[in-house]
Amino acid sequence: MSIRAIIVDTAGTTTDLNFIQDVLFPYSRTAIAEFLEQNQHNVLVDCCISDVKDIALEPDASLARVTEILQQWIDEDRKVTPLKTLQGLIWKQGYNRVDFTGHIYPDFIDSIERIKEKGIRIYSFSSGSVEAQKLLFSHSDSGDLTPSFSGHFDTRTGNKLDKQAYCNICNTISLKPKQILFVSDMPEELKAAEAAGMTTCQMLRLPEQVKAKCKTVTSFNELQFD
Repeated sequence: MSIRAIIVDTAGTTTDLNFIQDVLFPYSRTAIAEFLEQNQHNVLVDCCISDVKDIALEPDASLARVTEILQQWIDEDRKVTPLKTLQGLIWKQGYNRVDFTGHIYPDFIDSIERIKEKGIRIYSFSSGSVEAQKLLFSHSDSGDLTPSFSGHFDTRTGNKLDKQAYCNICNTISLKPKQILFVSDMPEELKAAEAAGMTTCQMLRLPEQVKAKCKTVTSFNELQFD
């Protein structure tokens, strides 16, 4: 069965993990106190603040305490939706101010047209919010890549380590699992996608990476499609 769609992970696969850990995370950690102070009455931000209090089981937390909780979650790299939503909004501010541009591996950029010419749709799936993914790809070092994508998925679709998330993606894009190629650097994610029936491939960017029990490549240029 031929591949009809490719789903790419972001951190470690299409973008350098160091960009996220050394640029984006510290930026959001530094900016979050002022951002919450200035935007606490925005409906979306207010909902996120309420969600943080609920998850932390601190219903009466002050704004300063909510900031502390969020900064701790950033340090722990917690995959919680209110944090990811707020980070996406803060990064939008940073991209718009051109405080940084989004790092994308050149081999992925080079491969986009080749993949599209085969009639294969491109999606991204990340624990970062859809908003954050769109920002990364629209403010990349090579300009706006978002027109090349058919869609983006985040934790609202499900946990990346959970088979159900990948089943949900199959249903959303109306393809059989085997028609979808999922590319990630993380063995646990690949295992979950495989359990859902997807075709999988591991991206090995670093020599010390733990290898998954599936096909491996070191660049998107190595991917071959029928």
